[in-house]
Amino acid sequence: MNQMISNTQLETKRKPISRDTHTDMGIVNASQELVPSRYALRLGEMDVLVISDGVLPLPTSTMATNVAPADLAIWLDDNFLPQEAYDWPLNVMVVRTGDQTILIDAGLGAQFSGFPRAGQFPQRLEAAGIALESVTDVIITHMHMDHVGGLLVDEMKKRLRPDVRIHVSRTEVEFWTSPDFSNTVMPKPVPGVLRTTATSFYNEYRDRLQIFEDKYEVAPGVVVRLTGGHTPGHSVVDLTSDGERLTFAGDAMFPVGFDHPEWQNGFEHDPEESTRVRIGLFQELAENGGLLVAAHLPFPSVGRVAVDGDAFRWVPIFWDY
Repeated sequence: MNQMISNTQLETKRKPISRDTHTDMGIVNASQELVPSRYALRLGEMDVLVISDGVLPLPTSTMATNVAPADLAIWLDDNFLPQEAYDWPLNVMVVRTGDQTILIDAGLGAQFSGFPRAGQFPQRLEAAGIALESVTDVIITHMHMDHVGGLLVDEMKKRLRPDVRIHVSRTEVEFWTSPDFSNTVMPKPVPGVLRTTATSFYNEYRDRLQIFEDKYEVAPGVVVRLTGGHTPGHSVVDLTSDGERLTFAGDAMFPVGFDHPEWQNGFEHDPEESTRVRIGLFQELAENGGLLVAAHLPFPSVGRVAVDGDAFRWVPIFWDY
């Protein structure tokens, strides 16, 4: 999917990635894929790896449900995107710090028909040299199918260590006992699949869930915090190390949100609160200069946020090769 970005780069304090770092993260190994599917960076003393779980096609109408179709059509044209459907990027992240390997979200999984280009995460994690058995913690930003579905793949269920800790907010778990879709605008089959997937996830991993209330430190410098909005228990993950910062924002923002933070996404369970959360995170990131990664920004989704009048501007980092 084309990147809706400016060519202006903010000054970055990020340390250059050495060849040793690439080797440590398994990046030197040759990949058979034509397009790279993982991107490594060093954040202070942490190794961070963004992995593409692939893409899935969605109708563009879900991108902005509270605006006139003509306004959305103009934005799509301005960004060289098709009018009917677009490829929704799926990004997950791995953090290695101390003796912990932390997976943030788990992608869609390969068990859903109709999405042949999604569910790539497990094999791409292996290709990056990270064994599934080495994962000590999983942070779930929210329990939508494209964030927990990967954990329901047989390979994942068999190979994740029995003592893996899966962190999710209490509000999120309680919401999915009787989810409310009244404010969403999703394709008709989606709510039912979301509901059954969330239930399957809970039933499979209920004994390994580490429930938190508002905020929890999973590892030194790795904090998950409740934001709400997209789902009532939606959370983001903040990384801090040696004065450097990165926020994994889950589904708090989408590509159109920089230009139009008030445009609502059809998958948001509380669109008004989602808008407040989105603007608040944009403002926070613009002020602290930290890096941003989000689940559905174009891969590798590593950049910064700048204020642009009443809107915001996505400023991608320059890739280090």
